[in-house]
Amino acid sequence: MLLEGLSVPAAQSRPGYLVVKRIIDVLGAAILLVLLSPLFLTLALCILVDSRGPVIFKQKRLGLGGRAFTFYKFRSMCVDAEDSRQKILHLNEVSGPIFKIKEDPRVTRVGRWLRRYSLDELPQIFNVLKGDMSFVGPRPPLPCEVEKYEDWQLKRLSVIPGITCLWQISGRSKLSFDEWVKLDLKYIESRTLWMDLVILIRTIPAVVSGDGAY
Repeated sequence: MLLEGLSVPAAQSRPGYLVVKRIIDVLGAAILLVLLSPLFLTLALCILVDSRGPVIFKQKRLGLGGRAFTFYKFRSMCVDAEDSRQKILHLNEVSGPIFKIKEDPRVTRVGRWLRRYSLDELPQIFNVLKGDMSFVGPRPPLPCEVEKYEDWQLKRLSVIPGITCLWQISGRSKLSFDEWVKLDLKYIESRTLWMDLVILIRTIPAVVSGDGAY
């Protein structure tokens, strides 16, 4: 399903790159899901013990061309977090159409730890396996965010979204939304397999440090 009236600019066609990237995504996702299964189980138990609600949080996000898909995360907030969002919109600490609060009252104790080290993002490996996402690409936005995009920002949707990209290794929430988008567009214009590898490698220390994550 496409967001009504959405017109996404086309990205430069790179068929060879995309085929190899998809093969790497499928093989990498399959291997990681097997290797990380004990960690998945441990995190699931921690979430269940800490607060009531499902282990996995599902949300509608927009991917390639503005098409909607189901996005997976480990639940890091209380079960009524989406319903209570309107009540705390005035506390938003970032610019642009996105919503982030460093000390978000909806985040659980375990959730705060999961977010700091991006462990809540691990279920998106299933999204990679399904083809909704890639390991590297712009982060998939919410439909309500895209409705507020300026025309030039829509190009973020011209490629398959990813778990990590230049934003994750460049300060994350310390950046303004415009800076975030400009990094995404830089990636879209210059993406190569080598660039993807460099981003993946640099993501590891960025995640371990927890810098800019909340």
